Amino acid sequence: MEKIVECVPNFSEGKDKSVIDAISAAIKSIEGVKLLNVDPGADFNRTVYTFVGEPENVLEAAFQAAKIGLSLIDMTNHKGEHARMGALDVMPFIPIKKVTMDDCIVLSKKFGERMSKDLKVPVFLYAKSAKKPERIRLPDIRKGEYEALEKRFKNSDFAPDFGKAVFIPKSGATATGAREILIAYNINLDKNDKSIAGKIAGKIRTSGVIKKDKNGEKIFGSNGKPERIPGKFKGVQAGGMMYNEDIAQISMNLLNYKEVNLHDVYETCCEEAEKLGANVTGSEIVGLLPKESLVIAGRFYQKKNNLNVSTDEEELVSIAIDNLGLSDLYPFIPEEKVIDYMVEETGPLASLTIKGFLSETASNSPAPGGGSVAALSGALGAALSSMVCNLTVGKEKYNEVEKEIKEVLLKSEKIRTELTNLIDEDTEAFNDVIKAFKMPNENDDQKDKRSKAIQEGYKKAASVPLKTAKTCEKIFDIAIIIAYKGNQNSITDAAVSALMANAGVKGAILNVRINLGSIKDNDFVEKINKELDELEKNTKDKTEKILKIVQNAM
Repeated sequence: MEKIVECVPNFSEGKDKSVIDAISAAIKSIEGVKLLNVDPGADFNRTVYTFVGEPENVLEAAFQAAKIGLSLIDMTNHKGEHARMGALDVMPFIPIKKVTMDDCIVLSKKFGERMSKDLKVPVFLYAKSAKKPERIRLPDIRKGEYEALEKRFKNSDFAPDFGKAVFIPKSGATATGAREILIAYNINLDKNDKSIAGKIAGKIRTSGVIKKDKNGEKIFGSNGKPERIPGKFKGVQAGGMMYNEDIAQISMNLLNYKEVNLHDVYETCCEEAEKLGANVTGSEIVGLLPKESLVIAGRFYQKKNNLNVSTDEEELVSIAIDNLGLSDLYPFIPEEKVIDYMVEETGPLASLTIKGFLSETASNSPAPGGGSVAALSGALGAALSSMVCNLTVGKEKYNEVEKEIKEVLLKSEKIRTELTNLIDEDTEAFNDVIKAFKMPNENDDQKDKRSKAIQEGYKKAASVPLKTAKTCEKIFDIAIIIAYKGNQNSITDAAVSALMANAGVKGAILNVRINLGSIKDNDFVEKINKELDELEKNTKDKTEKILKIVQNAM
């Protein structure tokens, strides 16, 4: 995608799968739009969708989603923990790549105008699109929520930016606008007391709390409005919510993570919770978030915990996930929650269907070959390990090992992503060799350059399957843990995971060795052969160990 706009609509339906799926289908029906995430919340009775694409395509997908959502959702029957004022509560447009904020403001106005005209719903502009300062903040627009709309529409000051000031019982009203990337973030408490979460929210949010006298009465200023005690952070909206009947949450929106990030509010909430006799157990990301926010948090915890300084962003992401307790409620899988990973284009082979990949492999084309198939074999092994982890997490029987299994799941998913990318990298690896052979070969200088390029090409062609073999070998350590500690109903899947990793290692090694035969650098060849010998020995030993564990348990 040349230009990318992100859209994150919030629909007031989090329980009825048929409605949630219908809205998803409407978004996916628009060519050039990629639906990245669907995050339903039954208690909130709200679903957050995240999709990206070229500006005009995103605009069309937004309208089609709104059209379906409004036809299926009836607000007269709606109840949920989250604040809302309509079937489609909010439709924000966010600039991601080669798109300006002004571009997104234009998109939001086009959306609002079309929605009010075609769907007969009153629409308000908020955030960067707001025409009035009192409409910049979404909570100010939906004050009193859906239930207050009929009364508020009678006030001329509450006239919508598009459409008539008429209360539509079935659909309510909608807000749309352009904004920076917003992180919807919830922090979990070990209490089922919503009031504790509310008190902490009042301490951290920008708007703070209303001043009260010793009798608990509001203190009013000279302007007739209640005076407030500002909260600690700028750009933070927060309130107390219940995740379920046992867990209270401080639910918030971080409006500018570059100024106030995840770790800032998390650390403060830990301090405030302790003062109130509660503890923070972890946190939750609703929807998606930018990778940079996790990297920033990772650097903070790296310094706080005196960890070895690392510039590896993937390691910093892992540090942040662990210290923020993002897998407290369910496994946090970066590839499914981090927008940077989600918008990455998958290679042509990895994007094929199973039938398509098999047909391409069986064709008279030399690619995909054994190297790509080895990477696929390893990716399947990692996927099976992830499956066993997911079948273990949340089961009471495995409470004692849940934390460890969540950590293992993060590792297996990272390996799966790496091997999926290697499916295409292996096919591309031999391109330099082919290009080198096509170089001019008429004089000594050209012959020398060509010969050197061919040798470098072969080294590169060997390096990719070597990486595949090393990555596949990592699966064994994961499979051993899940064979011992994972859901025993799926123990044979741990064995198959190891067998697929075994095939991946052996297949990749064969591809390395055939390229080594064309390399004249003896030191290089000797070094790689030693690595391959060690890989083969480890693979044999670990495969046998895992199979023995599984066979003894059957």
